[in-house]
Amino acid sequence: MTTPPGRTPWTDPTDRPLLAFLRTETGSAGLLLAATLLALLWANSPFSDAYDDLWGSYLTIDFAGAEIREDLRHWVNDGLMALFFFVIGLEVRRGLTLGELRDRRAAAVPALAALAGMAVPALVYTAFNAGGEGAHGWGIVMATDIAFVLGALALLGPRVPTGVRIFLLMLAIVDDIGAIAVIAVFYAEAVDLVWLGVAAALLAAVVVGRRFGEWRGPVYAVAGVAVWVAVLESGVHPTIAGVLMGMLVAVHPPRRADIERAANLARVFRREPSAAAGRAATLEVSRSVSASERFQAVLHPWTSYVIVPLFALANAGVALDGEALSRALRSPITLGVVAGLVLGKAVGIATASGMAVRLGIGPLPSGVGRRHLAGAATLAGIGFTVSLFVAELAFEDPALRAEAKVGVLAASLIAALAGYALLRRAGGGERDAPDQPAPELAVAVDPEFDQIGGPRDAPLTLVAYGDYACPHTRAVHPVLGELRRRLGDDLRVVWRHLPIEDVHPQAPLAAEAAEAAGEQGRFWAMHDRLLTGGPLLLDPGDLVAHAEALGLDVEHLAEDLRHRVHAPAVAEDVDGARRSGVPGTPSFFVGGRLHTGGHDADALEAALRSR
Repeated sequence: MTTPPGRTPWTDPTDRPLLAFLRTETGSAGLLLAATLLALLWANSPFSDAYDDLWGSYLTIDFAGAEIREDLRHWVNDGLMALFFFVIGLEVRRGLTLGELRDRRAAAVPALAALAGMAVPALVYTAFNAGGEGAHGWGIVMATDIAFVLGALALLGPRVPTGVRIFLLMLAIVDDIGAIAVIAVFYAEAVDLVWLGVAAALLAAVVVGRRFGEWRGPVYAVAGVAVWVAVLESGVHPTIAGVLMGMLVAVHPPRRADIERAANLARVFRREPSAAAGRAATLEVSRSVSASERFQAVLHPWTSYVIVPLFALANAGVALDGEALSRALRSPITLGVVAGLVLGKAVGIATASGMAVRLGIGPLPSGVGRRHLAGAATLAGIGFTVSLFVAELAFEDPALRAEAKVGVLAASLIAALAGYALLRRAGGGERDAPDQPAPELAVAVDPEFDQIGGPRDAPLTLVAYGDYACPHTRAVHPVLGELRRRLGDDLRVVWRHLPIEDVHPQAPLAAEAAEAAGEQGRFWAMHDRLLTGGPLLLDPGDLVAHAEALGLDVEHLAEDLRHRVHAPAVAEDVDGARRSGVPGTPSFFVGGRLHTGGHDADALEAALRSR
């Protein structure tokens, strides 16, 4: 996230799982590239027969006369990749419930871009292959490989705004949902309705069972294997079982009651460090975090660092001799894949995003300009993992499959180089931003809940988001006093909290202290002390001293701080800041829109009077 000078940047706490996801995907890109190169070298070496023999060897699982017999490549593609799609299901559910997809307006632009980024490439591919033997491969060009995309962005470092990464991840999530739907509907074998009914009944049992309590890992594992077998036998691709199970796993923010129980049991263990007390404390700590986050923390490194590279090793080994390359250069399949991924993705994503912004459907993430959008759209043409996966499903003929894979490899390389070059030229600033209005205030002023300085019915409203430990917020405190003196009863100042815990650990408790003082009718008195007393005077003891100096009920305020009574109110302000596109602290909204000018009294007064 880019931040104007004189402003402290912030990261929404609900996006911490998102940042962890980004780091894991970025780190896996190197292993994925190494596995791809190894597969290509091996398949084009004197030992190429060993490559084919290894992945073509069969493994049979026989249980009470019922057996599943597949070659190793299919065990990777149908079995291990189900875990990869399970993690995708977890991330989709988390994003919809708690994360970046919860704000429908913020997700609207990348979602529409993803849909266009699937439809346009499919049409481009079909233009090359309509009526031919490659017509069934249109699904190959629909997916974006987020690991390779984030790896390319990592090479650019801080030159690319964080908003580009967020945009591409949100796009990739919707892209994955679309690709999964395509695989389930268009690349299923003859469907056995009996087994499909068994799978549906098992999934329904999972939904019903969860209502009687949150399940633990082993129960989900047994249910997942049963659903996987039923989906495999039904003729639908078994990786769909992974996605569906991932989206059914419970996800919720940490609940205060659970955290308190875990803390109490930890204190019991501290007094009596027995095995039983330790296990009880461990289970309660684990239970305080949702099953979805626990599974993602455990499985995501395995899928990113082991399963996906293993998939690349099993599927990227394409013969690249002169004859194969000559055939690929003339093949409408190869040409359709390259054109669909490189041109179709770029045109579809960039065009749909630009139109959505101009129509006011939603904003782009902070810092993303036209040049960033063009580079991101081009980079999304890296369709490696899922594209290779669909190529395996689309064609039974090894020659056609090889032509498709050559196209995927070539397109991914071209898209990576072109996208990297465009983003490198775009830089990290917000210049050349798309024509879009300043972000709107997502949460309207409510006199019943907001802290308002000045007449509640004043004609001019200035909404301020600040952090009591932020030096830039402290610097503008006298400016707000000057504004109130100039405008008198014509102005009301609405203060909302945006404590940036990652940068200022003491800020959340200071915000809660101000709210606790407000409960006693002294919010603005505490507010002024917190902003003028020095950033090192915000520890719990200092906050109590401030309350004592103001003549507040110190014991009551201390109890409020101890039990985090006002944490939910502060969290609501933080959530409103996220939904309003607040870039950092301090930030001001004038007339319901983010003020992008100066923070001096003259600039703010001019903005207020112009509304």
